[in-house]
Amino acid sequence: MAAASLLALLDDIATVLDDVAVLTKVATKKTAGVLGDDLALNAQQVTGVSAEREIPVVWAVAKGSFRNKAILVPLALLISAFAPWAVMPLLMVGGAFLCFEGFEKLAHRFLHDADEEAAHKAALAEAVRAPGVDLVVLEKQKIQGAIRTDFILSAEIIAITLGTVAEAELVTRVAVLVGIAILMTAGVYGLVAAIVKLDDLGLYLSQKGSAAASAIGNAILRAAPWLMKGLSVAGTAAMFLVGGGILVHGVGPLHHWVQETLHGLSGVLSTLTEMGLNAVVGLVAGALVLAGVRLVGRLRGGSHAHG
Repeated sequence: MAAASLLALLDDIATVLDDVAVLTKVATKKTAGVLGDDLALNAQQVTGVSAEREIPVVWAVAKGSFRNKAILVPLALLISAFAPWAVMPLLMVGGAFLCFEGFEKLAHRFLHDADEEAAHKAALAEAVRAPGVDLVVLEKQKIQGAIRTDFILSAEIIAITLGTVAEAELVTRVAVLVGIAILMTAGVYGLVAAIVKLDDLGLYLSQKGSAAASAIGNAILRAAPWLMKGLSVAGTAAMFLVGGGILVHGVGPLHHWVQETLHGLSGVLSTLTEMGLNAVVGLVAGALVLAGVRLVGRLRGGSHAHG
């Protein structure tokens, strides 16, 4: 009897772990858009910090990210336990925010004046070099800003993960949410640390006596800026794919339209078509939300002016 009970317990544990593994894999795929954006944003946050302070700054932001998730994970579990009806609306809000954030990046990229952006960056660089600037205060401001950004992105990750595991058992929900929180934080900030040190590695190798090491170092130095740009582009594209996909699955008529469009297609063509449709929905949703935000901002500005 005891042996049978133990085997039954082990079977239950194996089933739970299998569910956790599958759901974690699904949640990781769904949060890939946020992850790409998270990487690009946090790597950009440490620009302007001296080389010897880059890793301490990344570590400080990583600790802040763990604190963020220590707040968000229990909150997500409470919502799923006591207000499960709120999971889908929260997921839809998260999807809409992803689309908005992606479209805002596109609008800034294509509508912003390049000369004005260059002048702004030059002014920031000059301010950092000014003798009266307290670099400790500047560093703390960068860390606090990065942690605030991380809170928003972490909330999106947890909301998307919660939507994936909403119907699972409590133990599975806890395991997947905690697993994703740890995996994403360690993965993001480990990669950020590696990215911000790429130029140092390239410089070190380029100064070695070996021709092969020097060639690799120079290649790394040339590739590092393109890696940052690639991460930013991939992150923005994934925001539309993930955000649009969330909205498509959450809005009945949209989901029906996509399924009807995919009818008869199979394999790679079906997958690519679905991704394209999700991206289109994401772009349209992002444009509408951005237009709404801008309109509200102007109306509030006008009311304040009249007041």
